Amino acid sequence: MLAIRLVAEPERLDTLVLPLCPGGEGAGDDAPAVPVPTAVTLPDGVADEAAALAPAARSTGRAGEVRTQFRPGRTPGVLVLLGIGDGEEGSWRRAGAALVRAVADETHVTIALPPDASPAAVRGIYEGLLLASYRFRLTDAGGVPALTGVDLLVADPDRYAAVVETARTTARLTRWARDLTNTPSSVKNPEWFAGQVAAHAAGAPDLHLRVREPAELAAEGFGGILAVGGGSAHGPRLVELDWRPADARTHVVLVGKGITFDTGGISIKPVPAMKLMRKDMAGAAAVVAATVGAAALRLPVRVTALAPLAENMVSGSAFRPGDIVHHYGGLTSETTNSDAEGRLVLADALAYAVRELRPDVLVDLATLTGANAVALGKRTGALYSENDRLAGDVLAAVEAAGEAAWRMPLPADYVEYLGSDLADLYSAPNQGAGSVVAALYLREFTGELRDRWVHVDMSAPSWADGDDAELTRGATGWGVRSLLRWLDTLR
Repeated sequence: MLAIRLVAEPERLDTLVLPLCPGGEGAGDDAPAVPVPTAVTLPDGVADEAAALAPAARSTGRAGEVRTQFRPGRTPGVLVLLGIGDGEEGSWRRAGAALVRAVADETHVTIALPPDASPAAVRGIYEGLLLASYRFRLTDAGGVPALTGVDLLVADPDRYAAVVETARTTARLTRWARDLTNTPSSVKNPEWFAGQVAAHAAGAPDLHLRVREPAELAAEGFGGILAVGGGSAHGPRLVELDWRPADARTHVVLVGKGITFDTGGISIKPVPAMKLMRKDMAGAAAVVAATVGAAALRLPVRVTALAPLAENMVSGSAFRPGDIVHHYGGLTSETTNSDAEGRLVLADALAYAVRELRPDVLVDLATLTGANAVALGKRTGALYSENDRLAGDVLAAVEAAGEAAWRMPLPADYVEYLGSDLADLYSAPNQGAGSVVAALYLREFTGELRDRWVHVDMSAPSWADGDDAELTRGATGWGVRSLLRWLDTLR
């Protein structure tokens, strides 16, 4: 991971980055950008050169705009002008992401921040640098990035110590969630995923881990997890990871869908829809990473992550459309489509959380439906909750984190779609509004926590088709940043 330091004096000036903002108050849209004052004294002539370069390079100062001037034989050898837009946290995050790509061929970069840089600004650029420099490769082909170090020049490094720790932890665990999701399913199966969580928990003595294997799942009645995992040679698991600080007054359970590969089962997917199904456990990755983060940041909130893990395969032992699944807690589902498997494993985990863990708040994240992207596009999750205040708090955290979600309805008229002649529920009625109906189905398993439950269908934003701001092509780690922001508000 890229090494980032906060320093009061520059130790290296190979490449110097100066922030730019749009022209002053009252300036027109075409006004040239102006350099932002810096917290330290710059080498002679650099400030004047930057002021002249900005209009010559037609800089606008918008967040993420980069202009570069090479200065052979002088110090600094490379001068970079970096647009920071309105100077808010999100703009600094975008700026840091753009910068780390623009200077990838440099070995070290020094960024001169304003003397009044807010902690939010430092957090933004720190996260942008770390998230956009993420790479996932299983071979050494393509070489190692040249850029290994970044110094942030600030007047008082100690002022930002706490926010830097938060930013570093958040970015590190978002990157871990990306690693888990990007890992091919030839490597990743339920046992492997549980092992990765165990390795992280082993380094944190205050984290408590329990992994249920197939025999325990059967003995305790987790019929949904067993049904979905029954067609695979790799048996299912239920990961339960618990952070329980002594001063916690609130208990949150986070449930994440963990299908380590999804063929669709007997209702098999076409190849184009199947090839990226290693990502179908992104919800599980997000909730375990957020729980590790809560422990690392010592948040005074009890957090329990539940990750129901299974591989949905085609075989003689796979569950069939028309089967009746007996869930934890007693409810039954008539399975209408084996490619709607995620809700079956989530149902078990939600019911277990309600009956045994009895939290104050219950949140689940899942790559649940393609309908999420149909309704909201590729960047936005679909959020469901009956609790206006809770929904508003989570949405505010999502926005502050730089992620995106939109609240969706839970129409009472659609509940009738879930009716079955054979079981308590019809698991996947084909009546349209796929993401909405899936949420209504899950709600049936929330019991007394129905009005303290949030469901996020994050199928679309869990994956990026290309680099965009702090996102890199592949898994995005969506949800880790948002969950940690929200958990931090529960102090």
